[in-house]
Amino acid sequence: MSVRPSTDPAALRAVLARALADPAVTWSLGGYGAGATFRRDPGEPAEPPCGGRPGLVTPRGALVLEEADTFVPVAYETALGGDAWSQALALCRPLPDLPPCPAPFVSERGPDDAAARSEDREGGLFCLGLPSRQVRLLARVRGAAIPALRAACGRPADAALWERLPALGAMLVAASDRARIEVRLPDAHPGPRAQWFDKLLRQGRLHAATAPIPAGLAPVIHLHPPHPLTEGGYDRDRHATFQDWLARWGDPALVALKARLLAGENVPSPGTRAARAAARVGLAQRRYLAEVADGTGREGRPSREVS
Repeated sequence: MSVRPSTDPAALRAVLARALADPAVTWSLGGYGAGATFRRDPGEPAEPPCGGRPGLVTPRGALVLEEADTFVPVAYETALGGDAWSQALALCRPLPDLPPCPAPFVSERGPDDAAARSEDREGGLFCLGLPSRQVRLLARVRGAAIPALRAACGRPADAALWERLPALGAMLVAASDRARIEVRLPDAHPGPRAQWFDKLLRQGRLHAATAPIPAGLAPVIHLHPPHPLTEGGYDRDRHATFQDWLARWGDPALVALKARLLAGENVPSPGTRAARAAARVGLAQRRYLAEVADGTGREGRPSREVS
């Protein structure tokens, strides 16, 4: 896949603004094996981060974005089992723009000057030293909890430290440059969550093998819009919205292949993993759209389904 930088930051900025206004959207920030997700309930109070930055702040966490022109957007679909698939818009950075992995132990960073809430800027920030260039996983604490984390400095973060963080009143922060997700502990699903998986981190991958991210790019933020396949039926508006994203920021060859399938063409078996996945997604979507068109399928829009 060729790298297609956003030549129209205004279009990406408009997509991100609409996504921030939609509580059915899930956001994730991080690398393969470590990061955080942000999601809010439809009636959950939300306000912008301090300093006029784009994002959302809720009682359970926060999402802070950067300006659209700092990212390379990549839209893609991945085939799952049966007729299922996922969809995402990845906001990527060129590999040379990523920092090196942090030192592999807990270290103190000082006040959190980039906190989403102005009242949190005096909290003490500690890097947990996970081996990822795409994300820094940090813990922000206050008061008597600061000496407790200082005592952990110089040693690798382990499961015991992770288990202590909620009792210390810690806020987990997944950060990539100026973008971040903050998670109030203890976290709960659905809602903002933070996690790391040592086995995945040790693989040193930038993303899952099924994600067709162009060489030279690393995804740091994923936007997961509401999926068109819902409990109420197939939502053609959701389908059309993501197909527009694919046309703008997807792999042109994969977009063209799927368009041929959706038009009813029979195409030879694709030769690459990404093309075979695109073909499976195209055939599944063709069946759902045909069922809706001839009246044998249903259309609907439940409020919370996402990919």
